[in-house]
Amino acid sequence: MSRLIVVSNRVNPPTGKGDESVGGLAMALAAALREYSGLWFGWSGKTTPEFTGQLAMQRIDGVTVATVDLEEADYDEYYNGYANKTLWPLFHYRADLTAYDRAYGEGYERVNCRFAETLRPLIEPDDMVWIHDYHLIPLARELRKLGVENRIGFFLHIPWPAHQLFTTLPGHRPLVEALFDYDLVGFQTAEFQQAFEEYVISEADGEHVGPHCLKAFGRTLHVGSYPIGMDASDFGKMMKSARAARMRDLMTAATVFRQLIVGVDRLDYSKGLEERFLGFERLLIDNPDLRREVLMLQIAPPSREGVEAYQEIRARLDALSGRINGEFSDIDWAPFRYVNKNYRRDELAGIYCASKVGLVTPLRDGMNLVCKEYVAAQNPEDPGVLVLSRFAGAARQMKEALLVNPNSPEEIAEALKQALAMDKSERIRRWRALFENVQREDVTAWRDAFVADLAGTAEKLKALAS
Repeated sequence: MSRLIVVSNRVNPPTGKGDESVGGLAMALAAALREYSGLWFGWSGKTTPEFTGQLAMQRIDGVTVATVDLEEADYDEYYNGYANKTLWPLFHYRADLTAYDRAYGEGYERVNCRFAETLRPLIEPDDMVWIHDYHLIPLARELRKLGVENRIGFFLHIPWPAHQLFTTLPGHRPLVEALFDYDLVGFQTAEFQQAFEEYVISEADGEHVGPHCLKAFGRTLHVGSYPIGMDASDFGKMMKSARAARMRDLMTAATVFRQLIVGVDRLDYSKGLEERFLGFERLLIDNPDLRREVLMLQIAPPSREGVEAYQEIRARLDALSGRINGEFSDIDWAPFRYVNKNYRRDELAGIYCASKVGLVTPLRDGMNLVCKEYVAAQNPEDPGVLVLSRFAGAARQMKEALLVNPNSPEEIAEALKQALAMDKSERIRRWRALFENVQREDVTAWRDAFVADLAGTAEKLKALAS
């Protein structure tokens, strides 16, 4: 079997001690690398005065990793700049927050070139290379320049925007052209894949030359949708841990006479946190009888604190949470807890299990694994209810959730009221359907589908040529 090389901006393999990040990318990639021999390459998360390209190799919990440090200028221009001030807001439909700076684009190209030069000596003739996310779109182009002829796949974890929006990006055409140096490009949903195809056909004079196959820029590219899942089996084991049980018991005791609504999100403007807070506030305004009956817990670990937009949203959320508690609290209770810290995944599992409602309302999201973890954490005999944004990629799979428009506080409030009042039989019916999907469309299914299609791209090209 061919060796698999995974490449991502950050290399963050799980330690096996239950303290992994809330996000699902690290868990998903580690699961892939334990199944297929190979290594995980990317940035160490550290900076150095001058880029040297020196590799650090180690093996962590069964995963071989190779990391490289970046210069401060690389971090500012490539990571904080083009990746998180240009591509991230644009791809999440926040053109108002998108920053265009020539230095950012130059830093993005420079780091992708440096990654390619550092990675090239590690690639053996039969390896398959699987590159991840918006930070590294041009990496295949740079590897091809260095003579790499291996099969190279790319998976985009975030949304691909509508082509009319994407054309507002200076240099949008070269960025899409770089994707045609891959053999296979994968998206979270068919909707995102279609948006990409529309751009290629409308803006690059491309054409379909076969099922899920596009031709443009003189090259042929396979595309597909691969909804990422979670490791349901591993999460089930985590639910039985002592930490999960302690956190479940703690939250159950804290809400013995109240129903717990929980949200867990990285502190980011794409997650719809302001709108969510306003939706909970509307629930309290419209339903005075519920005020002492519910507690909302929002966990929002800070991220990208060097980016101004993130500093601004944190200030707004601090003010909004204070306003809600100031308006509705009494001397012996408060309706809202807003916490800016990280929790272990096993602790979060316990919190999910103790809650009556999981509130996951991003304004735009590639997939969102929090909603799947919430479902996996529920007690089958008395499950909670998932309230989910229709603009999360997961909404296409999880239709039995209460789907809402996250921009509407009234719609969020109504869904919360419906969830809190839902009888047990309906909760069980909805949960069973959701859990079946979580188990079926798990990380293994995602991994195997993408790797199998990447392995088969050469045969598909031969079939098209014949």
